[in-house]
Amino acid sequence: MSPLKRLELHIQRLREYGDLANIWEIGRRYFAMNAFDGVLTIIGVLMGNYSARVNSSATVLATGLSTSVAIGISGLWGAYLTESAERRRDLAELESYTLTDLSQTKIGQASRAAVVIVALVDGLAPFLASLIVLIPFFLTPLWVNIAISYYSSLALALATLFGLGAFLGNISRQNLFVSGVKMIGAGMAAILASYLLKVTGV
Repeated sequence: MSPLKRLELHIQRLREYGDLANIWEIGRRYFAMNAFDGVLTIIGVLMGNYSARVNSSATVLATGLSTSVAIGISGLWGAYLTESAERRRDLAELESYTLTDLSQTKIGQASRAAVVIVALVDGLAPFLASLIVLIPFFLTPLWVNIAISYYSSLALALATLFGLGAFLGNISRQNLFVSGVKMIGAGMAAILASYLLKVTGV
């Protein structure tokens, strides 16, 4: 069998699993929710570094990437354990009704595939979203002034939040702009809260 044919079979199988286990809808929800968490977390990291007058892009990247990796692992591990427990319970209930071992059926295989895919989405979404926000700090040598990196990263964070809001608005068939602005509101609230903490000296 050719590699292309084998790939087509894998894609077809994934589609079947997606329909059986409702993978894509759940994954879509996890993606938006955890990407949102990732962006807000990195906003907190950036504001903390900015308030502490950190002028080293290497330091900001070290703290930002460490945080990104941590929330990625947390999302992946937590989703895997949670989804695995939920899927096993659902499969066990179905087996009790049918008096049949379903572990090797398409339903059982779809259930196991759902656990892996959802866990990957849950872990990668916050990590990748955080990584996007940190891009300006990789480019700091181009403009020397690290303040530009801070402002660019925060602007990129808000733009990412707007994109996530528009994505959710498209899913819910609501106004994309309004949905995006609502997400930006959360980012602005995080920035404002961090600023107030700095002003009050907390």
